[in-house]
Amino acid sequence: MSRSGEVSASEALGAAYSTLPGIDLATMEQQAALMTRVDRKYLVPASVALDLVEAMGEDLHVLEIGGERTFAYRSLYYDTPDLDAYRTAATKRRRRFKVRRREYVDAGSAFLEAKTRTGRGDTVKVREQVPMLYGEDLPLPGGEALAGASLEYVHARLADAGVESPTQPLRPVMETAYRRTTLLLGSEGSRATLDQALTWRGTALQRYRMDDLLVLETKSSASPGPIDRFLWRAHHRPQRISKFATGMALLDPSLPANRWHRTLQRIRPHVTPPAPATAPV
Repeated sequence: MSRSGEVSASEALGAAYSTLPGIDLATMEQQAALMTRVDRKYLVPASVALDLVEAMGEDLHVLEIGGERTFAYRSLYYDTPDLDAYRTAATKRRRRFKVRRREYVDAGSAFLEAKTRTGRGDTVKVREQVPMLYGEDLPLPGGEALAGASLEYVHARLADAGVESPTQPLRPVMETAYRRTTLLLGSEGSRATLDQALTWRGTALQRYRMDDLLVLETKSSASPGPIDRFLWRAHHRPQRISKFATGMALLDPSLPANRWHRTLQRIRPHVTPPAPATAPV
């Protein structure tokens, strides 16, 4: 049973996805591969996403793989004890990096990714497939640092980008998890991802969950597409959103977070913190 209007909208949104024509991954990538892309991110209630799906109508298709239309993602972010990756992003250093383990939970595949920002302002993301791990082998925030071939891969990719490798260990500092649906606007080949039930978990392994807002990201040509224009008419403008950076700032309010101040103001009222531990009777 729904607990609020927003939860009802989330349920209705899931039902709306089921009415859209499905499209496989190869076809989606073919139809959406011919343009220079600009990514724009938004924070929107589920009710606005539902209005969007209904407004775009027959022009929308939904990615479908194995009969499923919404997929679980998990990302584990690595940083130094001094949080070099976070702090260089917070201070807009020209050369910076981000390292994460990205898991496509339903597909059973995982990748180690290194994302760099070069001195010219270019952003480059590279990745290599790594084994999917489960149970006691699953890496968690606060766990062991990167080592061996994985660490060598990260150092080599940072060197390729001209970004200085950290001298301190890279340890897992935060986990994000969410469910993603991908839509294709057939008339122009642009697409959008909608991430629901976003949770953050730090080294204390307590989960913070954002239930009633979605992270919606459009990927279109340099000019705003129909989805962007719909959101603008609904008074939703692009925001600076980083699941890693905003999550770290939520988990530790003492961190410098001026770059994401407006985003954090928008998110905080919608984040459910973990219940306090009860004292033993």
